[in-house]
Parts: sequence; C-alpha cells; structure tokens
Amino acid sequence: MQASNDARETFAAVRKNEDGDITAFRTSTGRTLSYDEALREVSSGAIAGVNAFKGRDGETYLRGDADGDPTNNLDALPTF
Repeated sequence: MQASNDARETFAAVRKNEDGDITAFRTSTGRTLSYDEALREVSSGAIAGVNAFKGRDGETYLRGDADGDPTNNLDALPTF
C-alpha cells in the first residue's frame, strides 16, 4: 500500500472483532492504532494508501484507496 516515493506509514495488518469488523490497525512501523486513532491519522494525512469517507449512516469510515487491486483492501490485510 505504499508508493515508492511516499515516506508515510501504511497499514500492514488489522485486528477484527467477532463480527469481522476492523477494530485496530498495525502500521508499517509496528505501531498499533485503535480505529479512532487510525481515523484521526488518516484524516491528517499521516497514513498513505487509505482515505476516510462518510457512510450513509453519517459515520466516518476508513477504506483503502481505489487502485484496482483487491489484495490490498483493508479487509484483505493479515490479522494480528
């Protein structure tokens, strides 16, 4: 999920709850972020390859940047 000339962190792994919802992220530098912490960092531009969007329910969610490669979607990342 990282562009070759982009020095920002990326998400390397996810933690999911029993319903399969992502609850936390591990970054490319090994930091663990809660979903809310990750949302703040993505919104501030600190994390590459991910964007925040407002769902139909009015909540803000994270998703991988659309690049046509389903293997790097957030749900496809390894779990930790």
